Amino acid sequence: MPTKKYNIELTDNERRELTKIVKNGTSPAKVINRANILLASDSSTGKAMTVVQTAERFNTTPTTVQTVRTEYAQSGISGALYRKKRETPPVPAKVDGNLEAHIIAVCCSKPPDGYERWTLRLIADKCVELGYAESISHMTISRTLKKTSLSHT
Repeated sequence: MPTKKYNIELTDNERRELTKIVKNGTSPAKVINRANILLASDSSTGKAMTVVQTAERFNTTPTTVQTVRTEYAQSGISGALYRKKRETPPVPAKVDGNLEAHIIAVCCSKPPDGYERWTLRLIADKCVELGYAESISHMTISRTLKKTSLSHT
């Protein structure tokens, strides 16, 4: 049986906040479950449950209970209840302000010989040809022009 690594002692305000979350019932199920785990793990009332007991009572795994306790000890009540927002996106944006300016400049220039106007694919090909981007999709060009309220026609 695992030992208690973190001893959870909730303040009166934290206990009231968690009880409100549980009784109100409008929060996401995951948040309510985590609030229940913290309330059951509270040793300041003198009747804290073990990890296994808490897991069985709230139909979860002991690992989840340990994770919630660890997050509370390290990040406080909000860290234990809610997901942390990512600092960086999983895939960096391909179009930055510099590339956007180049796309607009190409769009505003004279179209190539044999064409009356720029097409999205022509703009994408020209940006790659001029070395503004290694590769870029015509749909990325479309989204960029839409975002800047420009029409390629």
